[in-house]
Amino acid sequence: MHATLTEHARCVFGDEYRPTPPCDRQHHVDFFIEELTFAHADAILAMLRELCPGLADGYLPVRIRNLAYRLVLLQRSDEPALMREAAGSLYLHGPDWDDIAADLERRADALDAAA
Repeated sequence: MHATLTEHARCVFGDEYRPTPPCDRQHHVDFFIEELTFAHADAILAMLRELCPGLADGYLPVRIRNLAYRLVLLQRSDEPALMREAAGSLYLHGPDWDDIAADLERRADALDAAA
């Protein structure tokens, strides 16, 4: 097993900014998705921010980014900044998800207004 979710993602998908380190493990996307599914929000955000620092860059497939943001928001459903970040990612990879992105922005605005 890799030491971090980011290392696992780097081995499976590559890294636009750093070389992928040599690794003798077999890499299967299903194993990565299983690790991602049960990862803590901090580990998921670290992976996203290291491998895709500009939202529109990096080698993580869109479906993995969407899943990662969804899992983070399930764990941190009261953080407007994360909702907006996830919405921004969805807008960049839409328009199929534009309605979901708009809903996330509305929810973030409502949380800000209630604070």
